[in-house]
Amino acid sequence: MGAALWPWFQVENAPKRAWLIGAAVAVIPDLDVIGFRFGIAYGDLLGHRGLTHSLLVAVAAGAVVAFACRGRMPDASQRIAFAAYLALAMASHGLLDTMTSGGLGVALLAPFDNARYFGPWRPIEVSPIGIRPFFTARGLSVLANEAGWVGLPALLIALAGVFARRSRHLTSR
Repeated sequence: MGAALWPWFQVENAPKRAWLIGAAVAVIPDLDVIGFRFGIAYGDLLGHRGLTHSLLVAVAAGAVVAFACRGRMPDASQRIAFAAYLALAMASHGLLDTMTSGGLGVALLAPFDNARYFGPWRPIEVSPIGIRPFFTARGLSVLANEAGWVGLPALLIALAGVFARRSRHLTSR
């Protein structure tokens, strides 16, 4: 989803592959699974779908990455727009996780509130944790489900952004 949002932003002077940075930022929240190896429980603040999935961390990460790219974007409004794109790309991960069929929910408001939230509609099959489980029948079923519920909407969002940008460009001539 992070890459799919880029056509709506396309900030001038952003890095050439900004969409790839958006895609990378969108998967960062799941690095929290490393905590399992260190005894961090799933429901802890630093556990899976905890702090790294929060909206605050998404905004902070977007700001940090945009700040790191400041040499390319001398104008503050460009950096703010790029930070907003990255924050939304990262936040999309946690918001989509609230639509999954399992787990303990997502700590969207962490660290202020460690409550875990689910969306009112949960059509996305919960993913297995780890790489090996994706090479099973269940893993392939989850990938097919995500292709429909995440991949197809992401493609439509990207295409709508491309067409909206072209339309604005044509009308501004």
